Amino acid sequence: MPPDGYRLLKMSEQRYYQDVKKGDEVAPLVKEPTPRQLVMWAGAVGDYLPIHYDQDYARSRGLDGIIVHGQLVGAFLGQLMTDWVGEQGRLRKLSCSYKGMNYPGEAITLRGKVTRKYIRGGEHFVECRLWAENPKGEKTASGTATAVLPSRVDKKRKGRTGR
Repeated sequence: MPPDGYRLLKMSEQRYYQDVKKGDEVAPLVKEPTPRQLVMWAGAVGDYLPIHYDQDYARSRGLDGIIVHGQLVGAFLGQLMTDWVGEQGRLRKLSCSYKGMNYPGEAITLRGKVTRKYIRGGEHFVECRLWAENPKGEKTASGTATAVLPSRVDKKRKGRTGR
């Protein structure tokens, strides 16, 4: 059984460059971080700001309660993409900007949309616009990602040549 705040997820089936088109949506990912997960994250990255673990302190700063680390939301966006590209895909670039607050115990829905496809240097690139939403549907983070997907054409070619 995984620790509190975690679920065992199976990576999606392999996605190929030829299967993706501009405007396609990235399958959403829903995360529900817990206060325990925030403490674990703080330990991993060294971010011990009290707004992430001390209710009284967070309220004294005008917040409704402790808030989820922005970088954790960025990591969730990275997971959204790595799950989506599959085992043979690679996440090349990820950027994220924080726009609002997320609170532990509330669902964070991570979403994305394909904005561009291109081939460069024999690699098959896909660019996506990403965002995180709180339960009210408000965007709390946004960003972009560039991924490299495998090609069905390359797979067929390798199969014929025995490489």
